[in-house]
Amino acid sequence: MITSYFPKCVAVFALSVLSVGALDTFIAAVYEHAVILPNGTQTPVPKEEALLLMNKNIDVLEKAVKLAARQGAHIIVTPEDGIYGWVFTRETIYPYLEDIPHPEVNWIPCRDPQRFGHTPVQERLSCMAKDNSIYVVANIGDKKPCNASDPECPPDGRYQYNTDVVFDSEGRLVARYHKYNLFAPEIQFDFPKDSEFVTFDTPFGKFGIFTCFDIFSHDPAVVVVNEFQVDSILYPTAWYNTLPLLSAVPFHSAWARAMRVNLLAANTHNTSMHMTGSGIYAPEAVKVYYYDMETESGQLMLSELKSRPRRETTYPAAVDWSAYARGVKPFPSEQPDFPGMIYFDEFTFTELQKNTGNYTVCQKDLCCHLTYQMSEKRTDEVYALGAFDGLHTVEGQYYLQICTLLKCQTTELRTCGEPAGSAFTRFEEFSLSGTFVTSYVFPQLILSGSQLAPERHYEVGGFQDVKFPRTEGVDCIMEIFETMRQHCNIVVCIIQATL
Repeated sequence: MITSYFPKCVAVFALSVLSVGALDTFIAAVYEHAVILPNGTQTPVPKEEALLLMNKNIDVLEKAVKLAARQGAHIIVTPEDGIYGWVFTRETIYPYLEDIPHPEVNWIPCRDPQRFGHTPVQERLSCMAKDNSIYVVANIGDKKPCNASDPECPPDGRYQYNTDVVFDSEGRLVARYHKYNLFAPEIQFDFPKDSEFVTFDTPFGKFGIFTCFDIFSHDPAVVVVNEFQVDSILYPTAWYNTLPLLSAVPFHSAWARAMRVNLLAANTHNTSMHMTGSGIYAPEAVKVYYYDMETESGQLMLSELKSRPRRETTYPAAVDWSAYARGVKPFPSEQPDFPGMIYFDEFTFTELQKNTGNYTVCQKDLCCHLTYQMSEKRTDEVYALGAFDGLHTVEGQYYLQICTLLKCQTTELRTCGEPAGSAFTRFEEFSLSGTFVTSYVFPQLILSGSQLAPERHYEVGGFQDVKFPRTEGVDCIMEIFETMRQHCNIVVCIIQATL
C-alpha cells in the first residue's frame, strides 16, 4: 500500500551538466518502504527465486515512483535494503547481487540491458527512471571478482558491496556508491578499500550520496558536504530507532540543519525492528517527515526544495558551537554523582532535585553544564543530567562524548538511561552546553513518540541558548562520534517532550 503526503582514492566520481535550463527549486520525493522479506536468509536460494523476491519489492517501488512523477517530483530516494531485505551471510546474499559498472561507461540499462551481463534489477530501475522522467535512487548489491594477485581478495574470490545507484531521467546510470562504514551485522558485505566521495550535477543542483551508518563519519559525510560543496544529500537508510540516544527523524533533521544542506532520507519500514522515520529536510527547516509505529504500510513524501541553498539569503550562517561552553565555570554541587547505563556505555549522572537549578556533571575531559527552570518538581518523575566520554564498542567502535538531560524510566535512579515512553514535567526553559571537541553539533528537539516539535517552540543559537516556552517533558542527548577509522566528530542533542 502506498500513501502520499505533499506539503506546500579516495575514489571520487562527479558528473557535470550544462547550466542551460537550470531550476531554482525542485520537487524531492522519498519513499519509506515496507520491505517484502525473504522466507529465510541462512540457506542460499536459486537466482530465479532471488529475482522473484526483488521484483516484488520493485513492483511496490515502481508504484511509488509513478505516483511521485505524476505529482511533479524530479528525484525520488528509496531505502537501504529496500529490494531484498537484510540479515544475510556472504553466501546467501550472492544470488541477489549484480555487477554494477562505474557510471563513466555512460550506460542506459533500459536500452542496452545485456551490455554488462545479466542485470535485470538495474534494467528495471533504469526503465522506471526513463519511463517516468525522474531520477531514481535505490540500494542494491554489487559484486566484483578478484583473484590471488590481490592480497585482500576474500576466500570466495569476490568483493561484495552495499551499493547505492542513481539513474537520471533518461535512465542513465549517473552514480554508484559503495557504503564505506558498514554496520557491524553487515557481514555479507566487504568494506571498500577507500572511501568514495560520490557527487553528480543536475539541472536542479549538485548532489552527494552515502548510506545509513556513513552519516556518523567524517569520511564520506563531512567531506562530501564541506569539500565538494554539494547542495543536497541522498540518503538511503535502514535505521532502527534506539531511544533515548538515536531516533532517525530528529537526528537527520538536525544533521541537515547543522551541515546546511538538503537531506533526502528514505528509511525502511518495519515496526517489529523499530524501523521507521523518513523525511525531507532543508538547512533552514524541516519540510516533511514520517514516523509511524502503528501501521505496516509504506509512505511517500514530497516537498519543494531550493536547488542551490548556499546562494540563498536565508542560508544559515556557520555557528561557533564551543563559544558558550568555553566561558562557563562548573556549577558547584554538594550531591553525589551516580553511574547509569545507556546502550552498554556507563554514564556519570546527577539528579535534578529542585524545580530550578544549575548543575555540572563531568566525565574525563567532558563537562556538561545545565541551567533550567521547571513549573513544578513532580514527585512521579525524576530527571538527570548525564555525561559520557569514552569508546563505544557494541555493534561497531567509535568514540563518544555525550551530554544528556533525560527523564529516568521510573523514580528509581538505577533506571536513568533506560527508554522512557512519555514525559509530563513542564520546563519553562533550560540551557545545556558541553565542552566538546568538535564543530559538528546537532541539537534536536523531539516530542514523545519520536515526533518533532514545531520550530517555534525552541531557539538554538551557538548552543548558548535553548529555550522551550511551556514545554512538557524533556529527554535531551548530545553526542560526539569519533570513529577509529576516520575520526568522525558529531554531536547530537535529542529533546523528548510532550507539548
